[in-house]
Amino acid sequence: MGERRQRFNGDASVLHHRAVRTPLPDADAERLFHENMMAVADGRERKAELLADPDVPLLEAYERELERVAESFERRLRRFAGEDYEEVAMATQRGERDDRVGRLASYYVEGIWRIQQRNTVAEMLFFPLILRYPDSFTINVRFANCYDTTESIRYESPAHLTEDLSADHTETYYAESQYSQRQAARYVRETAEIIREEFPHPDRSEFEERKYGGIVSAGGRRGATFSTMLRRVEPDADRFSELIETPRLVEAGREAKRTEQELLRDGEVLL
Repeated sequence: MGERRQRFNGDASVLHHRAVRTPLPDADAERLFHENMMAVADGRERKAELLADPDVPLLEAYERELERVAESFERRLRRFAGEDYEEVAMATQRGERDDRVGRLASYYVEGIWRIQQRNTVAEMLFFPLILRYPDSFTINVRFANCYDTTESIRYESPAHLTEDLSADHTETYYAESQYSQRQAARYVRETAEIIREEFPHPDRSEFEERKYGGIVSAGGRRGATFSTMLRRVEPDADRFSELIETPRLVEAGREAKRTEQELLRDGEVLL
């Protein structure tokens, strides 16, 4: 999005308690969804490799993860809104248009903009929720004004430390930081497997095995401390009663409220 992105001002209300529901009408759509989810799993495994490498700055692993998410959103935007998707989103933000494509573009562009802000804004947690239903899937792009969840794994980045430590304390801190990064790498690698299990290949699984699946993940930082989390989520079988033919915004479901209550501490407000 380059220089054009700088003109986007952001509007948190676009994301608030909303999700994108995308239909899965046939085998090709299911294969594309599976491919995208396997790309997410592959991305976590690459992040694990970087976290475990003492010669790679932690920030590089963090930024590459964000870049992959933003690139995924941009591919979706081009698919339904074309190359001028940001202008579509900005026209919607200005009130110049109010249609399905404009609202979707505004939702995803807002998500990209806020993901980009995470590199500079402390204590902003990216908290997405992805759920598979028999005939569709939903993506909740969520952010919270905190840096971790009740189940997050935390790890340290010496490059982000602002305190002055003595020589002895510096050596200890660096050793403990390396250990925390290796632990986080192991956790990230293990949770990549959860994604593969929740969203099996449509050509190698029965429909009953794959018609429901879900994950919630979270990542953020506060100063020199980073956090990561991913776990399974059981979709609400009664959430949708009508089929759809095109992607559209929907209200966040009970699964979103449940994960907020279970994973976010009191007083933390979702954007």
